[in-house]
Amino acid sequence: MSEWYYADAQRERHGPIDADVIRSKFNQGELNLETLAWREGMAQWQPLSALADELQLLAQASPGIDLRADYSAIENGTAPLPAAATTSTDGYSPYSAPSSTVSGGAAPVQGGEVVYAGFWKRVAAYCIDSVIVGMVGGVIAMVIGMVLGIGMAGLGDSDAAGVGMIMVQLLTNLISMAISAAYYAGFHASAGMATLGKMAVGIKVVRLNGDRMTLARAIGRYFATILSALTLCIGYVMAAFTERKQGLHDMICDTLVVDKWAFTDHPEWQQRGLGTVTIVILSIFGLLLLVGVVAIIAVIGIAASNFN
Repeated sequence: MSEWYYADAQRERHGPIDADVIRSKFNQGELNLETLAWREGMAQWQPLSALADELQLLAQASPGIDLRADYSAIENGTAPLPAAATTSTDGYSPYSAPSSTVSGGAAPVQGGEVVYAGFWKRVAAYCIDSVIVGMVGGVIAMVIGMVLGIGMAGLGDSDAAGVGMIMVQLLTNLISMAISAAYYAGFHASAGMATLGKMAVGIKVVRLNGDRMTLARAIGRYFATILSALTLCIGYVMAAFTERKQGLHDMICDTLVVDKWAFTDHPEWQQRGLGTVTIVILSIFGLLLLVGVVAIIAVIGIAASNFN
């Protein structure tokens, strides 16, 4: 008898159990058609909807009642919504799809391979996003800082002017942080589930089951990245070593960074390599970093020679 394993909503594996237990849990509502299951001999995990015949999940529940049509309707999307159902038995199924829709307008496709975004792809995306946020935030903060700064400079009291300048700097930093939070949270919670940088390299941020993040969770994830930075960036580097390429902020917010074709009808289109865009971006920023280091060393050398 085959031993089965199944994954719950948190993707934790359970088993081994036999087929009778799977059927029992399914009939009791503990498992559903989207639950992923696996047994020895299968190439990959599959949803129970694809294993229904093998596990006899669609067998008649009682004489005269055949649930096959109901489950088939759920699979092909023709099941009537509860609001459209009537009290008569015609056209009504207790297993009709719920009326609510999944964030983004389409449910994530389960059962396919998921390619996680590697560390260097995420670095390349961050480089692009940093330039965009830095330019926009810098211009806005500079304008506001100049306006307020001029006003504070007009104060006669030098002590008051000094305190005012400190307040201007603090306000400018807060505005920059607000712009960054709006950028990252807004794009991550959007239908594309990716910032402009992530779109460029072909990755996106999703929940553990492939769903889109809510705006509240996306905002929380942005502030969680600050924690990753405060740990001497170890929280970011964790993405290079964890099993599902999660950084500290991903673990805190239960998110994954995956290829843009993950959890779709075409998982075979996912890209395992770095890709042209990623290589170009890393090369450009690597060169700029090298030039910056050489310039700093040169300045220090000139200053040291003048000092002598």
